[in-house]
Amino acid sequence: MPRFYMEATLTVDTSADLTETVFHHWCKVLRAQVGEKATLFNGQGGEYDVELIEVNKKTAVVQVLSFNPDNRTPAFTALLGQVMSKGDRMDYAIQKAVELGVSSIQLLTSERCEMRLKYDRDQKKLDHWQGVAIAACEQCGLNRVPQILAPMPLEKWLATELPATRLVLAPNKDESNVLNKATPDLALLIGPEGGLSEAEIAAANHIGFVNWCIGRRVLRTETAPVVALSILNYHFVA
Repeated sequence: MPRFYMEATLTVDTSADLTETVFHHWCKVLRAQVGEKATLFNGQGGEYDVELIEVNKKTAVVQVLSFNPDNRTPAFTALLGQVMSKGDRMDYAIQKAVELGVSSIQLLTSERCEMRLKYDRDQKKLDHWQGVAIAACEQCGLNRVPQILAPMPLEKWLATELPATRLVLAPNKDESNVLNKATPDLALLIGPEGGLSEAEIAAANHIGFVNWCIGRRVLRTETAPVVALSILNYHFVA
């Protein structure tokens, strides 16, 4: 069945009007007819099976049939601190991080960051990235949408309250597995295309971030969260 995010209160055995976005996608683009079914989720946990009972020119109504409480979240909670990158690379990083179960994404600027957005004038970009996260949840089955947090300088983020387990993708001469002591509640820091500076890595280390080196190859900034979160999924499930 089609699956859509709808920011609304849903209750079994009641009817609900589709939002403009869901109406456009399901009824206009996919040409859904009365009697067809879909799955809706509102980000508050769980999902609902619904049936289309009325379609008008600009609106439609569904009957809420049942509720499934499964959120399909991973066995860990990861706050991703991601230094921003330009173009499709940022979309890709957010999309794949959401599919792999990240709990929230804090956008960051750093010394080598390619982007310097000011969201008092560029809220549209943040809304776009939140939309990327929602679309990823619709596709992969997650029912809780990770929040994409407005960017802040790296040094300010390091001064905030962070989970006890803190990992930064950076060179590490220690051959031991840093995940052996990791807890399921963690922060993961990933730098820009040019990498974090030595001073930034040192600042992260100073507040408890442990360098995590994944193999001998240098990963692109949009590839790094995919690899790191995949390993965390395996580690905490296995």
